[in-house]
Amino acid sequence: MNEPAKAVVLISGGLDSATVLAIAKNRGYGCYGLSFDYGQRHRLELEAAGRIAEKAECLDHRVMHIDLAGIGGSALTSDAEVPKDGPHRQGEQGIPVTYVPARNTIFLSCALAWAEVLGACDIFIGVNAVDYSGYPDCRPEYIRAYEKTANLATRASVEDGRKIRIHAPLMRLRKADIIRQGLTLGVDYALTRSCYDPTPEGLACGACDACRLRKKGFAEAGSKDPIPYASD
Repeated sequence: MNEPAKAVVLISGGLDSATVLAIAKNRGYGCYGLSFDYGQRHRLELEAAGRIAEKAECLDHRVMHIDLAGIGGSALTSDAEVPKDGPHRQGEQGIPVTYVPARNTIFLSCALAWAEVLGACDIFIGVNAVDYSGYPDCRPEYIRAYEKTANLATRASVEDGRKIRIHAPLMRLRKADIIRQGLTLGVDYALTRSCYDPTPEGLACGACDACRLRKKGFAEAGSKDPIPYASD
């Protein structure tokens, strides 16, 4: 019996990455989860990532340490205030202060390096260009460009002739459709966390961009969000 093809799956701990992991597993991949301790404001998403990877029976789950807080430039890696109850659609207020400079480029590069070591040709990431905060590294043209770069920059592609594929299966889905698909695949969203600025007790604030998009998605999907909110 042939072993399944290997895939590196970026797992942030939020509902999108949990859904992407379920999609990769459903497609028959042997999944290797990769998360990042990058100097973010809190560790709740990282803890959630561990739970998600364990529940999905990832073949391996690693947490890489990268100090993006040393660079700053984002409300997620500094003491800058996280916007609450503001617009969350691209173009209404420009790129928000919760954008972390070059984050997905850094994360994908680490995933690409691990994929080469594993002999994997597939990388999954949960970026979305419909219900999202307007980050430039979540757009389809960025993913296409990065995939091209990956195939120019790796021995696996240049010497061995293997095609590196960057999968972004949620790219054109609304949050409600992502949730519906995840529920169909058995994703336990109670394990996930999405809040940018949770309370000291670990409750989602309910008012930041991530919370607003998540709550809106569950409401439109006709499903109850299983995580606790401070605003409730």
